Amino acid sequence: MKKLELFEPAMCCSTGVCGPSVDETLLMITSVFEALQGVFQIEATRHNLTSDPDAFVNNETVLKVMQEKGNEILPVTVIDGAIVKMGAYPTVDELSNYTGLVFVNQNSEQTGGCCGGSGC
Repeated sequence: MKKLELFEPAMCCSTGVCGPSVDETLLMITSVFEALQGVFQIEATRHNLTSDPDAFVNNETVLKVMQEKGNEILPVTVIDGAIVKMGAYPTVDELSNYTGLVFVNQNSEQTGGCCGGSGC
């Protein structure tokens, strides 16, 4: 089983809909992690510094990097215990590469999807 962990900075919510503006990246991340909950080959977990500080303390790799570089390196993406990305959320393409699954941006339906607007 592949293990995907996302260590995020302190936030009041994980969806990106809190505050004055919506964070599209957080909405995408939330959607991907919700979709991964139904995939038995992948254990996907998000850790927020505010609500889950023990996860940061208990992960020696993430803790060491944070001690060396500070909280500015968050978010940190970890696959099977190894850091694969720091300082930014993974893209849809990166998440596909990490998990071996193909994620499709929902906006593709609005632009014609796989048919390129041909109406197939």
